[in-house]
Amino acid sequence: MNSVNRRSVLLAGLGVAGAGALAACSSNRSSKSPSLVSPSGSEVARAEKKRSGTGKVSRVGLTAAPAVLDLGGGITAKSWAFNGRTPGKAIRVSAGDTVAAELSNQLPDKTMTSLHWHGIALRNDMDGVPPATQAAVRAGSTFTYRFIADAPGTYFFHPHVGLQLDRGLYAPLIVEDPKEPLSYDDEWVVVLDDWLDGVAGTPDEAFAELTQGMGGMAMSGGSTEGMSASPSASASSGMPMKFMLMGARSKLLGGDAGDVKYTYHLINGKVPADPSVYTGKPGRRVRLRLINAGGDTAYRVAVGGHKMTITHTDGFPVDHRQVDALLIGMGERYDVLVTLGDGVFPLVALAEGKGASGMALLRTGSGTAPEATVRPKELDGVIMTAAELRAADEVRLRPKKVDRVHRVELTGGMEKYNWAVNGERFTMANPTANPLLVEEGQRVRLDFVNTTDMWHPMHLHGHTYQLGSTGPRKDTTIVLPEQKVSVIFDADNPGRWMLHCHNAYHGEAGMMSLVAYQA
Repeated sequence: MNSVNRRSVLLAGLGVAGAGALAACSSNRSSKSPSLVSPSGSEVARAEKKRSGTGKVSRVGLTAAPAVLDLGGGITAKSWAFNGRTPGKAIRVSAGDTVAAELSNQLPDKTMTSLHWHGIALRNDMDGVPPATQAAVRAGSTFTYRFIADAPGTYFFHPHVGLQLDRGLYAPLIVEDPKEPLSYDDEWVVVLDDWLDGVAGTPDEAFAELTQGMGGMAMSGGSTEGMSASPSASASSGMPMKFMLMGARSKLLGGDAGDVKYTYHLINGKVPADPSVYTGKPGRRVRLRLINAGGDTAYRVAVGGHKMTITHTDGFPVDHRQVDALLIGMGERYDVLVTLGDGVFPLVALAEGKGASGMALLRTGSGTAPEATVRPKELDGVIMTAAELRAADEVRLRPKKVDRVHRVELTGGMEKYNWAVNGERFTMANPTANPLLVEEGQRVRLDFVNTTDMWHPMHLHGHTYQLGSTGPRKDTTIVLPEQKVSVIFDADNPGRWMLHCHNAYHGEAGMMSLVAYQA
């Protein structure tokens, strides 16, 4: 089964004209269904006028096309990328600038695509989620995304069609603060990714295997008991399971660490044997902007011989915390400050629970580079997760009565690969079928209740929520197995917004919902 092609009929029908297609989609609702704000409706236009803009427009061209990517060490991968490279070149703007990004779709086989601006609270019709917010961009066509980026921070962008994120289609978006309060000498954008495309197969082939589920697998002993500890699983057809990862366990993640077996773990598009290198001077203070663009892997990140001071997560400032290492799930971003020592030091992204890692280097002097498999002691030192952070005073939400509460129960499992929200597997064929309703001006609480045996990084589009009453402001947060995480946000950005697990395979299987504003 091809996760892109299974949508092709729907997306092709919607590819004619965005507004008309979205109207048709809305008309399929029952007459008893609530009236929802349209992605390009008057409420969206009114909210957009309130955004503080500089008037400056930053124009960029992005061509999504097949590419042969150099992963370093003589390793190449046939994949898809923006302008022939992965990660794509970072877009940099100042807070309040308008981004005008023209996407040219040159992907093969009538493949449709889009751009989602992950973490940005932008106007709804520019969010890039076909068919919920726009018509898909057809192969051979272009579409210009135009929006004000008014919140400083570290963000990134990627498609929101099928499993295209787990190819090479992603790049950083850095919104700089013209009144930057941090003091540092330089910065380095560090993008983490798990990689199989064009090396072991394709993400669609991996998904097809996963959707057979554990119930469709046979063990050499004829039983599915204790499968998490066995590497010898095979499909009921007798074919070996090429992509399904067995036995990945992590205490930090509460048990099962991931579904997918990746060939490489990359930092800035390079394998550890031929790493990306930052060159600086001893004593300089460097801001690292860490982005996890992976599909199925949380990373434990540390810099050998150094402490890190966490200053931001998901673009928003936190009370500073000095740590040895941090845990970053898919879709999360962290900004940290590091004062460089003298020598050559590894920046290691340990694939949590998977027995592999990515590595880059910070070089400030002479010395021999460490082995590609180096594991600095900092990885086992003081490890920070978002739950232990506190929002900085200037971004903490003011106390306010909660107007609406939604229980977001995370359901499903590996046996049938039936990941869902509140027991319902989301389908793009009818994105407004059963939305989580909110009204503009409300304070909303989402109670993420994880009933599954696996962790999920839950991402909300178009908003930044707060963990609890004083926790960090985020748009993506890890919810551990059998745990509950409550987040609050103000409904101040009208439209239709996806809420989903940022494990690309869980989301594609159906662990998504729609947070929709009532008209």
